[in-house]
Amino acid sequence: MIDRIAGALSNSSLLNLTQNTTVSVGVETTLKSIGRPGFILIDKDIDLETKKYAATKEFFYQATCLAVYMALIPPIFKSGSFKLGKKIFGKEHPEFSKFKGMKEYLEYHRYAKKPLNDRKASLKKIKSTEKFKHDGLREALLNEENPNTYDLIKGCIEVGSFIGSILGLAILAPQISHHLIHPIMRGLGLEKKEDKKIAKN
Repeated sequence: MIDRIAGALSNSSLLNLTQNTTVSVGVETTLKSIGRPGFILIDKDIDLETKKYAATKEFFYQATCLAVYMALIPPIFKSGSFKLGKKIFGKEHPEFSKFKGMKEYLEYHRYAKKPLNDRKASLKKIKSTEKFKHDGLREALLNEENPNTYDLIKGCIEVGSFIGSILGLAILAPQISHHLIHPIMRGLGLEKKEDKKIAKN
């Protein structure tokens, strides 16, 4: 049993997930969207109608935050930080040119972090033998115990993701949720226009 737990904790896929900013924030926000409304509902000091209103509003707020985060961070900030890193560091660090874009690099990085035997097995399952064929990337993945993971590229992407998290969750999500939540709450019959005016006052 202990060996199984140790094996799971040392699994390269799990380690990659825990070190990924997007996954970490996504999991945290998902847990908040479940946990916060849940704690409101089990609070015995709040009446039932207030519980329903507060729990539903909190759920939609967290869901909006997650939607804004997932819509903005991977496609915009991660990809943008890869391109910006290439522009800033490209001359001194030609490894940026080895990859067609952020997605290819992250896929390569995921393979490179696996043990050699697992990596070989995974790559053999892929129908296209052309994957990572350029710039010796496939050769490195299939033959080297510890292929280069190009940490500068990874650092640029994660910094972009971190900045995007702050902007998305602290600034953009509250603004969007403010305009979305009240119409949704009214549609569900949990809020009237008069309630919104009272809340504002």
